[in-house]
Amino acid sequence: MNLWLIAVLLGVVEGITEFLPVSSTGHLILAGELLDFVGERAETFEIFIQLGAILAVLVLYRQRFAGLVAAGLRGQALLPRRGEPGFTWMHLAVACLPAFVLGFLLHGFIKRNLFSVRTVLIGLVLGGVVMVGAEAWARRRRSHAVARTLDDMSLGQALAVGCAQCLALWPGFSRSGSTISGGLVAGLDRRTAAEFSFIVAVPVMLAATGYDLLKSLALFDRAFVGTLAVGFAVSFLVAWLAIVAFLRLVQRVSLTPFAVYRFLLAGLYALVVLR
Repeated sequence: MNLWLIAVLLGVVEGITEFLPVSSTGHLILAGELLDFVGERAETFEIFIQLGAILAVLVLYRQRFAGLVAAGLRGQALLPRRGEPGFTWMHLAVACLPAFVLGFLLHGFIKRNLFSVRTVLIGLVLGGVVMVGAEAWARRRRSHAVARTLDDMSLGQALAVGCAQCLALWPGFSRSGSTISGGLVAGLDRRTAAEFSFIVAVPVMLAATGYDLLKSLALFDRAFVGTLAVGFAVSFLVAWLAIVAFLRLVQRVSLTPFAVYRFLLAGLYALVVLR
């Protein structure tokens, strides 16, 4: 298949799945296997096009990020003031720290042992179970107070989301699925958990992709850069649309249908492709 067509197809896959609770990494690995697009260049491509999805978040939440930057430059709002609501840099820091630490310590092990079709299928199933469990937990505590905006979120809730995010170090678990589930268990409503999942993805994904790309610079040549540019652009546009659609959908639909999709995908792939 033409390499640019593969770039478009995988850009669409990345854009749709990056912020949905279905695992973009898992889908890219499975799609790459089906398209026979594997090897070091394929892995670098799959990492690079995530930057397009990150850019979509930065554009959509530009006012939120601009406010954080402005507050940081003034030396303000590093911590929420006592008794006052407000989303600060500290919420991002405590949510990112667990994944940064574990990702750094386990990076080699994860790359060597967890980036395979079988481990992705396991991650899809286990991640779906976590999502169903999180929804059940959230229904039981529905009568209790929940954070309904990012500015209502506590540092403890941000830390809980950050710890849940560590599950996504296993490809197939889904970073958004893990963080939204963690947010539901910690007492965020579904939309707030989804928005925080999008925002906390920016520093985590920038760190992870930057680290991987620095180790892959030798693979970059003119032809490969063109392929990366196509995948990046498609990923950005599709991710933008996917985020807007998901935020509308998540108000009315639980995580359970996404979990069912994950179970079906894992089962069908195992039966049809791995038989």
